[in-house]
Amino acid sequence: MDSSSLHTIKLYGAEYCHKTRYYKDLLNEFKVPFDFLDVDKNDSFAKELRNLYINKRLNFPTITIDKKKLRNPRKEELKKWIDRMTPELIKQKEE
Repeated sequence: MDSSSLHTIKLYGAEYCHKTRYYKDLLNEFKVPFDFLDVDKNDSFAKELRNLYINKRLNFPTITIDKKKLRNPRKEELKKWIDRMTPELIKQKEE
């Protein structure tokens, strides 16, 4: 991916899940734009998440950064991947 491309961050989860809420807060703390995909309320989001895993289970929360898949990452691991993102992504959140 060239540096002019914007990265896409998706958080698959459910609003009732405390871990999902934790990752929403963390992504907001990192000041990066992301899409929250509630797999409990939207069947197409659930299907999209199932297709990320061989076992086809609803393994949430799952965060994807472009093609990188993170399942329940530690804060440090998530931060490492966020730091690899281009500065344009952080600017996009601030606008």
